[in-house]
Amino acid sequence: MCFIADGDTRKFLQGHLGDAPGQIVDEAGAVVGSHDGSYGFTIGQRRGLRIGYPAPDGRPRYVLDIAPASGTVTVGPAEALDVLEIEAKHPVWTGCPPPAAPIDCLVQLRAHGTPQPATACPEGTGLRIRLAAPARGIAKGQAAVLYDGDTVLGSATITATDRAAHAGPGRATVTATDRAAHAGMTAGYGA
Repeated sequence: MCFIADGDTRKFLQGHLGDAPGQIVDEAGAVVGSHDGSYGFTIGQRRGLRIGYPAPDGRPRYVLDIAPASGTVTVGPAEALDVLEIEAKHPVWTGCPPPAAPIDCLVQLRAHGTPQPATACPEGTGLRIRLAAPARGIAKGQAAVLYDGDTVLGSATITATDRAAHAGPGRATVTATDRAAHAGMTAGYGA
C-alpha cells in the first residue's frame, strides 16, 4: 500500500473494502470511540483516532492492538507500545542452519529500522525473540530479520508480542479468525 496516488490509504481501503464499523476501546475494554474500519489504523498511530475526549490522565493515546475479526482497535499510553518479546512463525534460515538452542543476534523489525541486540530461541516450528531493550510499534504480520553482523541469518513473521511492564493486558495475540480477516484487508500492505 505504499503507492497510493494521493497518499490516503484509509480512503483507498474504504473504497475497496467498504465500511467495517467497530469499537475503539482502552486497555480496560471501555469503549472510547468508534470507527469505520480497522484497516484504517496502524500499531503506534496517534493521530486520526477520532476519540472525542482525552484519556483520564490527559496524555495522548496510541493504537496498541488491532483485532480485524471483531473490528476492535485498542488504544492506550505510549509506554504500552514497548515490546520486549516477540513470537514469530515460519522462520526461514538463509545464513545458518536452523539453530537448536538460543542464539544471540541482531534483529531488524522495520524496513529502515536499525538492527538491535536480541536472543532468538527456537520454539516448536517458530521462534521467540527476546529484545535487549524495548522496541515500539511492533505489529503482527511484520517481518523480524535476524543478523550476525551484516550477514542475514534468517527471518520470520511476527504473530504476537509480549509488552514491557504496563497496566493492561501483557500480550497482543492473533487468532486464526483475525489472520483470515486481516489477510484480505492488508494484502500487499507493509506495516
